[in-house]
Amino acid sequence: MIEISPEKVCFIIVKAREFDAKVDVEEPDPGSNPSDENMRAVLQDYADDATYQELKEAIEDLNEEEQINLVALLWLGRGDYTKADWSEALKQAREAHNKHSAAYLTGTPMLGDLLEEGLAELGFSCADFEMGHL
Repeated sequence: MIEISPEKVCFIIVKAREFDAKVDVEEPDPGSNPSDENMRAVLQDYADDATYQELKEAIEDLNEEEQINLVALLWLGRGDYTKADWSEALKQAREAHNKHSAAYLTGTPMLGDLLEEGLAELGFSCADFEMGHL
């Protein structure tokens, strides 16, 4: 039914939530000492942010079928499709698939929540997996 391991999806959910926690940059040129700035820069969304890179690479490292399934899960979680429509969601995701899947997914607000909703619709839960061993 689903052609991406729920463990991989859960890993991407964790990375997406870390990325979603970022806020707009308040200080364009932070000082060299994070403790002087109360560690605010950690939560700010700089262009060279490692959190974004980790999320993007996790998606890009998936094979084509896994990326298609991830997009279909997003759509399922967003309410565009239901569990009964899963094969249609996959068909549409396959037709829409291109080399920009990572950009599309990382540009989606609340990606982690939507993917988790999609997994739940198919009967999976990240609570079923030990996140420390992904």
